[in-house]
Amino acid sequence: MKKFRWPIPVLTLLFMSSCYYTETADILIHNAKIYSVNNNFDVFEAMAIKDGKIIDLGPNNELKNRYESKEIIDAQLRTIYPGFIDAHCHFLWYGNTFNEVDLVGSKSWEEVLQRIEAFSKTNSNEWIIGRGWDQNDWAKKEFPTNEELNNRFPDKPIFLTRIDFHAAIVSNRALQLAGINENTTISGGVVEVKNATLTGLLVDKAIPMVSDILPKMNPKQMGLALMKAQEMCFAKGLTSVADAYMENEVVHLIDSMQQSGELKMNIYGMLVPSEENRKEFLAVGPYVTNKLNIHAFKYFADGALGSRGAKLIDPYHDELSNSGLSTLDSVAFLTDLELMYDKGFQVNTHCIGDGANREVLNAYGKILKGTNDRRWRIEHAQIMNPNDFELFRKYTIIPSVQPTHATSDMLWAEERIGVERMQHAYAYKQLLNANGILALGTDFPIEDIDPLKTFYAASIRKNAEGNPKEGFQIDNALSREETLRGMTIWAAMANFEDTIRGSIEKGKNADFIILNQDLLVIEEFKLLKTKVISTYVDGKKVFGQ
Repeated sequence: MKKFRWPIPVLTLLFMSSCYYTETADILIHNAKIYSVNNNFDVFEAMAIKDGKIIDLGPNNELKNRYESKEIIDAQLRTIYPGFIDAHCHFLWYGNTFNEVDLVGSKSWEEVLQRIEAFSKTNSNEWIIGRGWDQNDWAKKEFPTNEELNNRFPDKPIFLTRIDFHAAIVSNRALQLAGINENTTISGGVVEVKNATLTGLLVDKAIPMVSDILPKMNPKQMGLALMKAQEMCFAKGLTSVADAYMENEVVHLIDSMQQSGELKMNIYGMLVPSEENRKEFLAVGPYVTNKLNIHAFKYFADGALGSRGAKLIDPYHDELSNSGLSTLDSVAFLTDLELMYDKGFQVNTHCIGDGANREVLNAYGKILKGTNDRRWRIEHAQIMNPNDFELFRKYTIIPSVQPTHATSDMLWAEERIGVERMQHAYAYKQLLNANGILALGTDFPIEDIDPLKTFYAASIRKNAEGNPKEGFQIDNALSREETLRGMTIWAAMANFEDTIRGSIEKGKNADFIILNQDLLVIEEFKLLKTKVISTYVDGKKVFGQ
């Protein structure tokens, strides 16, 4: 009996059809430009996702033929990046700012007073709390006094923080409630007295004397603030944030809201070094879930440049009697560093002035001794002595900077510190070259939450208005690729999370964003006009189309 033979074309079809849909996925995205931000900076056309993880990347046809998917997304040639990571912010605080008087952008003290009056007409809170004034933006660039606050609101406790939260103006009623008088002093802070009268100005460590007696948010209020912050972050393409000063109660609330699925934001936590946090976390080590990573303690070495609280090696150029404030007890700090090292915690320290940076880099070095993978960080690293950059490499220390600080401060910073020190201030390229990694953030709500402004300030070195035309100290601009790495994989590395997020690679969490423009190639003037089309966390859409 003659054997039947299939025609060659039919056999080919059968063989090819048997290769289709050999695997399943929850989402298949194709027709895209996917920047992996892996070591090779590979770019792909398609991506498959399953159970919240990236399971494959490759050419369009290959993945379309390989995967049967519940959801297929045609990206229409749009750009996909890893979800942006803000390496230094204040998440809860930002959410709560929507309940306070917004003083950002006020052009005079009189405008501040007018905003407070408008707020008080619709708000009956016990205290008036506001934030965001900056005397450097006023025609009269001097700290205000509380005289008009007392005249217009004689019985109201008022607490108004400067844009950097390192200075505050408070009313006499608030001073009375805090027990502050003309003889009150505090190490590492200033309670200003002029002509034997309190002016209401508090600087650095004097601020908690009032802020600690403010009405506390209850868990419901904190939960609402966290959800508001999450909503705003997702809309801007942020899928992960590092909260730079977390109280114990907030840690537990965030963990509970994440476990219930209500809070989807990924959060890296830097703990307040309080007794409560020490007692709980030092006993067991870092606390890590898929959404929450409590791995660091946060310290402050000095104040801020705008309020002349940054600790400088030499006096301020515009105030020769002042070298700033040191907010560290050097002996206690070194003891804490030894303890944190032994317990496996990262140490992240706020350092603005060159004096603070030098002190902390050397203190770190006494513990770290040389090359290591402890990933201890300097937060801000704003003004550096040129001899100290090499300490980042010597002790494998990560600088964590906020590029919009440079473009916010550029109009007055040179007046504070002089021409010579400005050459090594906001020196992001020099910091990157020192150790090969630079974590980028915003410090929101101190600066705008928008990561596109971070990208623009880091790579173009201009403010949102496009100034200065030639770029601010353009030699310290980062390339666009470096900037993207700083907002994704390098930020993840600084957070001990580079194995699960920060790049689009197989096995990592499917945290990514779809944009309408490619930040790596578009013209400069288009950068800040870029729109976030969609934001995904763990493979689920949390914002957009």
